[in-house]
Amino acid sequence: MAGLKGEYETVSSQREKTIADLEPQKKPKRNVYAMACATLASMTSILLGYDTGVMSGAALFIKEELKISDVKIEVLVGIINLCSLLGSAISGRTSDWIGRRYTIVLAGVIFFVGAFLMGFATNYAFLMVGRCVAGIGVGYALMIAPVYTAEVSPASSRGFLTSFPEVFINTGVLLGYVSNYAFSKLPLNLGWRFMLGIGAIPSAFLAVGVLAMPESPRWLVMQGRLGDATKVLDRTSDSKQEAQLRLSDIKEAAGIPLECTDDVVQVPKRNSGEGVWKELLLYPTPSVRHILIAGVGIHFFQQASGIDAVVLYSPRIFSKAGITSADDVLLATVAVGFVKTVFILVATFFLDKVGRRTLLLSSVAGMILSLVALGFGLTVIGHSDQKLRWAIALSIATVFSFVGFFSIGMGPIAWVYSSEIFPLRLRAQGASMGVAANRATSGVIGMSFISLYKSITIGGAFFLFAGVATVAWVFFFTMLPETQGKTLEEMEESFGKMRWSSTAHDSDSNGEVQLGSRE
Repeated sequence: MAGLKGEYETVSSQREKTIADLEPQKKPKRNVYAMACATLASMTSILLGYDTGVMSGAALFIKEELKISDVKIEVLVGIINLCSLLGSAISGRTSDWIGRRYTIVLAGVIFFVGAFLMGFATNYAFLMVGRCVAGIGVGYALMIAPVYTAEVSPASSRGFLTSFPEVFINTGVLLGYVSNYAFSKLPLNLGWRFMLGIGAIPSAFLAVGVLAMPESPRWLVMQGRLGDATKVLDRTSDSKQEAQLRLSDIKEAAGIPLECTDDVVQVPKRNSGEGVWKELLLYPTPSVRHILIAGVGIHFFQQASGIDAVVLYSPRIFSKAGITSADDVLLATVAVGFVKTVFILVATFFLDKVGRRTLLLSSVAGMILSLVALGFGLTVIGHSDQKLRWAIALSIATVFSFVGFFSIGMGPIAWVYSSEIFPLRLRAQGASMGVAANRATSGVIGMSFISLYKSITIGGAFFLFAGVATVAWVFFFTMLPETQGKTLEEMEESFGKMRWSSTAHDSDSNGEVQLGSRE
């Protein structure tokens, strides 16, 4: 293991300057080229958001036409997340093989096929096949968009830019809700098919548009294409000096001598894909183990705290809260999408100012309060024979506050954090594990929420989510260090300062706290 340690060294202790040292006193302007690349890559996340949002309303019409049970609806709603596990599981290797850019194209093509199949589905089985194909594309998109964006972004605006996938997920959810309302007036056999099938159109445009993007500079370095990587870094950095430092950091992480200036070099092949998995799961260093737990944990808690129960089943929640008109239910659902989108836009401007940790802890605290109030309101409504307007207003308001608090912190930070903390050679596979945890948890929630609230009441379900969110707050407080302003190659050092072990060790000669304590 001693030989592996050098591979994860970030910046040499002799290096006198870092990117932080070079940052001018006046905050640099946003890098327009990096922002354009991040925007285009992140737009693939619209695919997940649209499919998630549109199914919440389409499920009502699908159930009516196909005459299927609530259990089949649960499976239909949640299957896209379970099938996305396949996409996220192989996306890491795919992106290391064909590159980040072509992996985004592949995600768009797969989703196009899935949306096309759903739009022309003639029965439940046909619909399930299309939804599963779309799920594979979603798994690809969810892993690769944050990774590409993190690798192309300068440190000064990485939080802002890597929050874009969550911005577009929320935009997609809103568009899905709007589609529900717009096509709800069509005949029953056409409405839900238009809702689902129209998602093929943006995926086709995105797959073509992504070809105009440059390849990730980190992937180019991993292929030994230093000349091409330098050109991309020059365009996506805040200064020439920063571009050189970013290149040096990436070369060091990839095992390329810093003094090497050739445009094309032979990169040391120290590990196969199987070796990377061994380093992540079987023989991780304490820092890598901490990073893995943090990356997977933040994705698990993002979904386990109940966001997909609200997004996927908001029409049912509003019906339980006392809204009886179908049009009013769909309009209230559109309002949920609008609130999510507005608050995620607010969050993008705070990520690089307030910091990930502070924003995350504040967000989860607000989610806990909202979930408790929502559970209380729905419980009161469920046990009352009268129409209590205050309880109805409380339930509706707390649905909005919950998605607002989620979108201002937990939503974007899960993607930002997991895309930036893994070392270079482990980043694609590590990020794919986080996405797998995210989609598996989302799938379980989506496929069990109706059964859950029928067993413990809908109010009880949200009290349960409040308990999970409380555990999440404790996990984030104890396990997640601040990463704001650090280069991607400095991340492991940040986690190295929060190492833990059952056996305490003494401090080294420099006074740095070793395993067994936290700094």
